Amino acid sequence: MVHTFRCLDRFFALDVESGSVFEIDELTKELIDGYGTPLDETKGVLSCYSKREIDEARGEIEELIAEHILFTPEAEHKPPAYGGIVKSLCLNVSHNCSLRCEYCFADGGSYNTERLNMDKKVAFAAIDFLIERSGTRRNLEVDFFGGEPLLNMGVVRDTVAYARSFEKSRGKNFRFTITTNAYNLTDEDIDFFNKEMYNVVLSIDGRKEVHNRVRKTASGKDSYDEIVANALRFRAKRGDRQYYIRGTYTALNKDFSRDVLALNDLGFDQISIEPVVLPQSHRLAIKKEDIPFLTEQYEILAREYIERRKTDKWFNFFHFMIDISGGPCETKRLVGCGAGNEYLAIAPSGNIYPCHQFDGKPDYVIGNVLDGTFDDTLPRKFASVNLLTKRGCCDCWAKYYCSGGCAANSVNFCGDVFAPYTITCELMKKRVECAIAIHSIERKNKVFSKN
Repeated sequence: MVHTFRCLDRFFALDVESGSVFEIDELTKELIDGYGTPLDETKGVLSCYSKREIDEARGEIEELIAEHILFTPEAEHKPPAYGGIVKSLCLNVSHNCSLRCEYCFADGGSYNTERLNMDKKVAFAAIDFLIERSGTRRNLEVDFFGGEPLLNMGVVRDTVAYARSFEKSRGKNFRFTITTNAYNLTDEDIDFFNKEMYNVVLSIDGRKEVHNRVRKTASGKDSYDEIVANALRFRAKRGDRQYYIRGTYTALNKDFSRDVLALNDLGFDQISIEPVVLPQSHRLAIKKEDIPFLTEQYEILAREYIERRKTDKWFNFFHFMIDISGGPCETKRLVGCGAGNEYLAIAPSGNIYPCHQFDGKPDYVIGNVLDGTFDDTLPRKFASVNLLTKRGCCDCWAKYYCSGGCAANSVNFCGDVFAPYTITCELMKKRVECAIAIHSIERKNKVFSKN
């Protein structure tokens, strides 16, 4: 399968199976698109070229095919069998939050349950569970999530110390991350993050008016000024350690490229803005008819992205950071994030879920870390979800970049973990096209890093 496309006024071809990417001209695009079928050289794009030009382009295409980097046959994939190994946990350390974001999938952090914090007993049991379930795997990941984990920082600190105490004796290496709205972020928290957290994700939605419109405090106040001040203080102390400013765009700010650039203007250089995922009846929901406008926004952003990365406003945009030349291993390409299988979430009650977005859903309880129960029925089902079993994914040119998409979105909006959520599919495809174009242009301009 070969996908050809136009982006940033250039033409590209992606050979899906080999991962080869070529910048091409319009003639070559036309010939690739029509490869294997009779083409009338007197009509359409081909009519603008001489027979010699057409023959030369065809010859180049045939050479690439002979080298097995164009129209590469689909490989025979064998997804890994369920092994019961857990590599990472999300600890929902708080079912409460200092904000009441209108689009929050967790109902203001409560996950439609009682507002409470995880206690040490549950958190420590979760670490024990991960150590035991990880087998011989050395590198383990733990993400502190919520709600708002800043509301339970005592348990966060104690859990990190508890896990670290086993690293040498059990041959494990823990990598911690935390996701926070930064509203109550203190200097003490920042120092702790910089010492212990491999990655820190702070939530800001972009422009002040955009953020304040949907991200109010629990008492109904605007939150932007406090959050930005805290985030900038954090950024100043973070240095070159990993972090992201992570925002959400909705139907109210479909011109989200302006929000990405506004975050960069504030001084942030690691940015991610994600489309909201909500029922179509919600006033903030992204709808199918919004896709053309949103895909145009990604191109607008890509153009400015390239220009800013030549200046002192250099920044990374998460969805444009695709490893074109390497990419993830075959297993990762086939199964994605591993939710419900290698990746699980723990609620304050100790209940185990396929991921944090399933927290509070009774039908998706796998077990409990306090009583040691673990039913592998759901993990086995989630482990069977891959590009070969998710409907339509095998025929999609972007399959190795999205790996079938989000399992929670599939369940929540399609009613089936084996059905991809097509709105996010379309946006993902455009982001990949932009990423390929950016990579090609920057490679020619030799712009690869901040330095």
